[in-house]
Amino acid sequence: MADVKLDKSVFAVEVPNHELLKLAYEAHLAANRQVGAKTLRRGEVSGGGKKPWRQKGTGRARFGSSRNPIWRGGGVAFGPLGIENYNKTIAKSAKRVALRQALTLANQDKKIVIIDTFACPNGKTKETVALLNKYKVSDQENVLLVVSVKDDLVIRATSNLQNVKVVNPTYLSVFDILNADKILISEKALPMIVEWLKGDK
Repeated sequence: MADVKLDKSVFAVEVPNHELLKLAYEAHLAANRQVGAKTLRRGEVSGGGKKPWRQKGTGRARFGSSRNPIWRGGGVAFGPLGIENYNKTIAKSAKRVALRQALTLANQDKKIVIIDTFACPNGKTKETVALLNKYKVSDQENVLLVVSVKDDLVIRATSNLQNVKVVNPTYLSVFDILNADKILISEKALPMIVEWLKGDK
């Protein structure tokens, strides 16, 4: 493990409560939510053009179409249309504060490990496995690997490991940080994280 002192303005900030962390966490989930459910409104259901029965004289309630939402086989009132937007907005400055708080909690729990480098000249999975073994990371732990350059070789070397996620410093998220059992940060990526997160107080 590289002997590097972590910047206190990023890795040792005050965390008064978890409200901002919760907001950033939920915003990440909302942004990745897939909208698949769709129902048909009464105007989209086929049939129903003919009035079921005459308006008066039958003793039954008046109806103009069998596609009425209260009828079986009719349209759905207020159902999902498949175009819903569940995104939650969070200010860029607030997001960076949340990231600093998440990194602080991870640092307090001793989850952060600064590594010398992560080079994958051959793009082999065994190169990633060797790295995890070097830093005594269990294959049951969720690992967040932060590298300065996420090239094709790095992606290829980590894609077959379901418990390893590799990201660039500026693509860190509160969701990934809080869900990681170990966070491996390369020495080159560390100053990039500090430069990115240190700006907005």
